[in-house]
Amino acid sequence: MTPKAFLESLSEAVSEQFSKLTPDDQFLDRFQDNFRRMTRRFDAPGPEVRSKDEFQIDDVTVKLFVPFGPIPELGPTLIYAHGGGFVTCDTETHEGIIRRLANASLCRVLSVEYRLAPEHPFPAAPDDVKTVVDWALSGSGTSRGIDPDSIAIGGDSAGGNMAAWIAQVYRDQIKAQILFYPLMQLQDIKPSNPGPQDWLQIGAVALKYIQENYVAGADPKDPKVSPLFEDDLDKLPPAWVLTCGLDPLRDEGKLYYEKMEEAGNQVEHRYEKTMPHGFLNFAKAFPKANTVPLEAAEFLRHQFPRLPQP
Repeated sequence: MTPKAFLESLSEAVSEQFSKLTPDDQFLDRFQDNFRRMTRRFDAPGPEVRSKDEFQIDDVTVKLFVPFGPIPELGPTLIYAHGGGFVTCDTETHEGIIRRLANASLCRVLSVEYRLAPEHPFPAAPDDVKTVVDWALSGSGTSRGIDPDSIAIGGDSAGGNMAAWIAQVYRDQIKAQILFYPLMQLQDIKPSNPGPQDWLQIGAVALKYIQENYVAGADPKDPKVSPLFEDDLDKLPPAWVLTCGLDPLRDEGKLYYEKMEEAGNQVEHRYEKTMPHGFLNFAKAFPKANTVPLEAAEFLRHQFPRLPQP
């Protein structure tokens, strides 16, 4: 299957299914199962890592990926929040991305299994990510090799939303942020400049569902919901931001990295004109899914001078 055919098939299936959503049906379970099958079929296996360990931080499940390579006994860690619109996906669906980031950056990656809506609407998900960040910054993870003075934050889509908010809140302690096609606001659900990639209205339909079942009456201008609306962007951690030409979220991602740059922050922006939202999960259909995380990982490694540099 060609990338174009794959994208068309995925778009039609998602559009049809999201249009039928109600909070009471079993759609999300079916979507999760289907997404796992698709990632197994279309995502190349991530590289082997030295170890993967699952444990609890308070009531939050996390998985710690330790890479191969000359890593310090106590070293940098990327805390990663997966995408999925706050309503689906988990570490398993995003393990390929996580493994590529870990081995290429020589950083441990701590992936967060945050609570999902509609069962757990806002602020459950960002609160869970914050719980893990607080734990890491407090020094509680030193026995697992997590240096509290060398913490980065990252995520894709909804995970990028939470990563951006965490970077704002902990700007004096977080050392870097990785934002893959981030969902930066939940007030407006349609692109300001619609193009052919928006004709199926997948973004609008999905975002409407997220508004109703994740935001669920919260203030969409609250930076914890929509980090784009934070006015004070002074002295944020260095950022690596990915946006895609075939992504309904492309405009808000672009606007956010421009706002960070205007505030004087260090920002590296990667624009993939022909890639769709979520392509990092499908490396067999989109070979760039193998290489783009490596570029983000190189940026991450440069933020920690004690790591061996490429």
